[in-house]
Amino acid sequence: MAANRSFSSILEKLRLKLKEPLPAEVAHRIMEATSAVYLGVTPNEQTRKSAVLMLLYPFEDEIYLPLILRSSYDGVHSGQVAFPGGRYELTDQDLTHTALREACEEIGVKISDIKILGTLTEIYIAPSDFLVLPVVGYLNYRPVVVPDPREVKAVLEIRLDHFSEPGSIKCSEILIPGDRVTTPYYEVEGHKVWGATAKMIRELLSVLDADAPINKS
Repeated sequence: MAANRSFSSILEKLRLKLKEPLPAEVAHRIMEATSAVYLGVTPNEQTRKSAVLMLLYPFEDEIYLPLILRSSYDGVHSGQVAFPGGRYELTDQDLTHTALREACEEIGVKISDIKILGTLTEIYIAPSDFLVLPVVGYLNYRPVVVPDPREVKAVLEIRLDHFSEPGSIKCSEILIPGDRVTTPYYEVEGHKVWGATAKMIRELLSVLDADAPINKS
């Protein structure tokens, strides 16, 4: 019961804070690469739109969200950790619909049960030339995930508090096709979460003022 009250209070806080001016680049800068070929590249008329779903849910007195480990393929995001999501399709009503559709396709969550709280700041991913809208939603229960084997190698269920623990932000070099990136990252289950995904997490924590654990009842 305490966990449910805590989850409800976090959701209400998020719902209100997401209507206010967002921390945007102030939060993103904390997780920005210090060395990369793509730094300074900006969107243009050819840039594609996409969206991801940041899905919160309660489990064992904690708040969790799912990340996906992408399958290996011939592309810049091969094997990376990300939020479920993908490119905008002409059949999508809007980018929120894009995020929900892609999450259903990639991890099998039930769209009709997801409630949307709002959106964070769009982030440009220069290596793949996508402008990504993070959509924040929630479920009142832990979902049964069914990863799409073509796109998703594994689903990582991570405590939201994990990202605000002392020493949670580290830094190293990461190799991507055509570049060696020096960047801050979060480590989850032996994987590095960096780039746009890390920036989205950092902005969500900033919106929640989550420098301390946020699962208190």
